[in-house]
Amino acid sequence: MSDNSVPPSAKTRGNPAGEPGGISGGGHLHAPATQRNRVPIAQVLATWLPPEVQAGGRVLEVASGSGEHALYFAGRFPGLIWLPSDPEPASRASIAAYRDDHLAAGGPGSLAPPLDLDATRPDWLAPAGPLDGPVDAVVCCNMIHIAPWPAAEGLVAGASRVLNAGGGLFLYGPFKRGGAHTAPSNEAFDASLRARNPAWGVRDLEAVAALAAGAGFAAPRIAELPANNLAVWFVKQS
Repeated sequence: MSDNSVPPSAKTRGNPAGEPGGISGGGHLHAPATQRNRVPIAQVLATWLPPEVQAGGRVLEVASGSGEHALYFAGRFPGLIWLPSDPEPASRASIAAYRDDHLAAGGPGSLAPPLDLDATRPDWLAPAGPLDGPVDAVVCCNMIHIAPWPAAEGLVAGASRVLNAGGGLFLYGPFKRGGAHTAPSNEAFDASLRARNPAWGVRDLEAVAALAAGAGFAAPRIAELPANNLAVWFVKQS
């Protein structure tokens, strides 16, 4: 069965997988899928992020949702500066609440306050946008299928603008390959998404790769992860 839920705070995207999720005390949002997929995602990131980046780089996470991934990855990669972001105020409040807990427990100060960043906007970088400078990687989990295609276009274009040369764009989620679904559960999930909003849907990996190539990225590195999801890594060439 696919593990394709989204944070319940993503008001414009909803919770297509129909999984339970909600707000605990202090405004902490909970997305059940993060507990299941954070370890395999971190294992792939540990392989693909260059050692020098893991030792002192900056990573921007787009569409951080509840903030549970950001919390876990900041602890897993203490040498990184992890920059979470989300356009939803409830999500940013949840990220801030988890960050406060993290710092109160003595966690590394590498988890930054959440940024108000909309992937579709052209002004990611300051002074017009929230990001104060280039980054070494951009991470985005479970977003492009729960948003219209312009969100994927904006994500790739924005990543190309803010990444240092040689930096990478990391995507996680379900994809079609060669125009076909990789599992019946992904096909059913795709149908449920399109029933909610015809502009949503599981994306063709080849279409995403072509989008990335047009923005100066190399062909993707791909890893198959549990529950019929893929991790995809695009390196910026110029």
